[in-house]
Amino acid sequence: MRTAFGHSFDLSPGYLNTATVGVPPATVADSLVEVVNRWRTGGASATDFDGDVRLARKAWGALVGVGEGHVAAGGSVSQLVGLVAASVPDGTRVVTVPGEFTSLTFPFAAQGNRGVTVTEEADLLSKVDDYDLVAVSVVQSSDGGVVDLEALRASGKRVLLDVTQAAGWMPLELGWADWVVGACYKWLMSPRGAAWLALSPEALERTVPQAANWYAGEDIWTSIYGLPLRLAGDARRLDLSPAWFSHYVAGIVLPWLASLDMLAVRDHCVGLVDGLLVALGQAPRGSAIATLDVPNAAEKLAAAGVRSSVRAGRVRISGHLYNTAEDIELVLAALRG
Repeated sequence: MRTAFGHSFDLSPGYLNTATVGVPPATVADSLVEVVNRWRTGGASATDFDGDVRLARKAWGALVGVGEGHVAAGGSVSQLVGLVAASVPDGTRVVTVPGEFTSLTFPFAAQGNRGVTVTEEADLLSKVDDYDLVAVSVVQSSDGGVVDLEALRASGKRVLLDVTQAAGWMPLELGWADWVVGACYKWLMSPRGAAWLALSPEALERTVPQAANWYAGEDIWTSIYGLPLRLAGDARRLDLSPAWFSHYVAGIVLPWLASLDMLAVRDHCVGLVDGLLVALGQAPRGSAIATLDVPNAAEKLAAAGVRSSVRAGRVRISGHLYNTAEDIELVLAALRG
């Protein structure tokens, strides 16, 4: 058992795979088991989870720098990006970086019948003037590369940012962006099944509620039957009916994360990962995710009990607030041994 930032984590040394699956605080996992048992015995009610949805929405907004009224809750990044993609004008020219995670790009590519195009540009920031919309992850899933947010903001272009690999370890103030999307697992340490979309007021006006449903109603529990359409006036009009257990955990974990000194969290995570890179003779990158340029790294790490992943043909490691120097030492011993 490890303790970090006021919570205990039931982790053995060598877990460096948060970029794939985050690990919840032990007490939160125990609490989820209690809720599942309540459901199992018929003691759960649908309304029990409404408060969790609100808590998670507000806290996710705080983590990315927007108010809760600007945040819609959905089921996955691709589902929420799909709302944006289906709402952009015919012929919209979207630009992204090579190798971007496809949950961010496929929804736009699927709009090709309307003339929507998606182009990969290696030097994205020098090319933005040729396009209508920039869609890019703040931190790249494949290798941990970090986008230059200030340069992107200064471009004045419409921007959709994916914070799935950033929110939870990186300090973010993204109220300037048109759309910001992110999932609940990985760094936010909740079960898959929840995601959020922050929208500027102008972006909200342009985004059509393609999945309009009762949970997006102005008054949720009087919106379950009959017309007319009566959606919420704020970003909640884009909500999807929630996956209860995902929001339950997020309603505990995200407020805790939002209460932390995110600069301290970033320094901890980046310090571990950059320290590993330097020890291996690689340049530090200022990210909580890195890929390792070491022959047979995947096999060596697996044999030593290190949990990592392989992305784009290279071993990817990722450190979160529950990681320690012991994890890094285990990696170094495995690779050097």
